Amino acid sequence: MKYSPGYLVDIISVLTEKELKVRYKSSFLGYLWSVANPLLFALIYYFIFKLVMRVQIPDYTVFLITGLFPWQWFASSVNNALFSFISNAQVIKKTVFPRSIIPFCNVFMEFLHFLCTLPVIVAFLLFYGMSPSISWLWGVPLIGLAQMILTFGLSLAISSLNLFFRDLERFIPLGIMLMFYCTPILYSADLIPEKYQWLLTINPVSELMLAWRDLFMKGIIHYPDIAQMYLWAILVLMAGSYIFNKLKFRFAEIL
Repeated sequence: MKYSPGYLVDIISVLTEKELKVRYKSSFLGYLWSVANPLLFALIYYFIFKLVMRVQIPDYTVFLITGLFPWQWFASSVNNALFSFISNAQVIKKTVFPRSIIPFCNVFMEFLHFLCTLPVIVAFLLFYGMSPSISWLWGVPLIGLAQMILTFGLSLAISSLNLFFRDLERFIPLGIMLMFYCTPILYSADLIPEKYQWLLTINPVSELMLAWRDLFMKGIIHYPDIAQMYLWAILVLMAGSYIFNKLKFRFAEIL
């Protein structure tokens, strides 16, 4: 069945609005919690790594938040993807629309939260004597689209598989936690020994976080790395789409 672009946009708008209302129902501070959460972790990591362990990284607070904010977009999207089909069971049973839109709306909602953190990053940059670069105008959409594709592909696979293998609800959060410490967010990529640098190459999320940090702190865009990120993103999306298309015909039966 073919759907018009206008219909798809309407569905995405309705589902995203629904997810936002559910997320912030009876919440006084609303989306500010999305900013407060990584800022609190940044404060904790700053105390541990900068004041206690004395990691020699200049402007470590900015260094942290320029990695933590895009990481939160990725991690929250993947963790929430576990329940995206389950929590929308009634909608799936009663409405005809592309089911893949459901995990996409979750990723898109977290992207909106990420956009709301950009003013906070700007404020920290100015506080530390730095300023946003004009390259943000095309760098943010360029890197953001790559992360959107990668995260959607992974979310599509996880949300589909979790309907049939519920143990994923235990393993995925642990995997995300492990990936967090294997990604240069709390530390510089230069601190990784030369013989282990290949780990950055096979971890597309590392490339994303490094690209965001270079853009926010230096105004630099490494286009060959961006091309590699898009290659990873497309491969993950293809894998996620394959898994989804193989399993989607049994969704109603499971739900």
